[in-house]
Amino acid sequence: MKESILFWPVRLEGNTLYILDETKVPKKVSYIKASGYRQAIDAVVSMKTRAFGQFLTVCYSFILETKKAKGRDVSVLMEHLKHVAEAFNNSRPTFPFAEVTGMALGIAKKVHNSPDLSSDFIRAMEGMLEGIRKQRYDRARRAAGLLKDGDSVLTHCHVSGEMSMIGEFCRMQGKLVRFFATETRPYFQGARLTAWELKEEGFDVTLVPDNAVAKLMSDKKVDRVIVGSDRSAKNGDFANKIGTYQIALLARHFHIPFYVLVQPSDKLQSGRDIPIEIRDDDEILMFEGRRLAPTGCAAYYPGFDVVPHELVSEHIAINAN
Repeated sequence: MKESILFWPVRLEGNTLYILDETKVPKKVSYIKASGYRQAIDAVVSMKTRAFGQFLTVCYSFILETKKAKGRDVSVLMEHLKHVAEAFNNSRPTFPFAEVTGMALGIAKKVHNSPDLSSDFIRAMEGMLEGIRKQRYDRARRAAGLLKDGDSVLTHCHVSGEMSMIGEFCRMQGKLVRFFATETRPYFQGARLTAWELKEEGFDVTLVPDNAVAKLMSDKKVDRVIVGSDRSAKNGDFANKIGTYQIALLARHFHIPFYVLVQPSDKLQSGRDIPIEIRDDDEILMFEGRRLAPTGCAAYYPGFDVVPHELVSEHIAINAN
């Protein structure tokens, strides 16, 4: 199965972590080189990597720090990994870093008494990542099964290469599907990443302004909505890029199936428990170094909003059996 570069945007080669700089796509495909977890966290905080890229950055950072610490006393290594976990946990509030770092630390504890903790930990982490790759393939296949030949799919933001994978499975199933991608302001992930990726993979994709969704749906041009999620709660509520909630409301109004690709979690009871990251004012007031608004004008930029589970037609989970 063909993968876009955005499907697995982070890799580890030797003692260097290569993180795709998503802010430069599509003008340039380049990678940030991180030799340690602090540089990796910088890439996360500055949104050079996001969504699944953040997950991979955390996992590979644990592997990298373990490789660098090979030969250290076990207790020293474990304390260092706990420090790495704490640093990631404090980087961005909405993404569930604590769940990812907790998983990594849990693996480390399982092999704690191994004669070669470093090698066994790295092997276990790599095995876990390969399992997740297979699960993402399976989730894309199941999502494609919900689509009909001729369907037009609206998506918001970017799901790290999985939308084009869904399209690939549709092709294999003999179905022609079309895509609408919202711009996804203010970082334009829909324009720079989703639309670019789908076009690169040979799919019919149309870019629309974020505020054109109601018009699009009222004109009966959308058959399904598929979005990703950055965090989910036990009751099925989920958080995704700001603007997802209003799309879900519109889909309900126009009786359009609304699907979400999720990573189920029972850490939080409902969407009310999901912390919402408020980004810096300048990310709204400035663009490529130029000021867009009058001096003294304030801005409000919540990076995410929460969609209540009642608005979701189906949760497509990464760990479904």
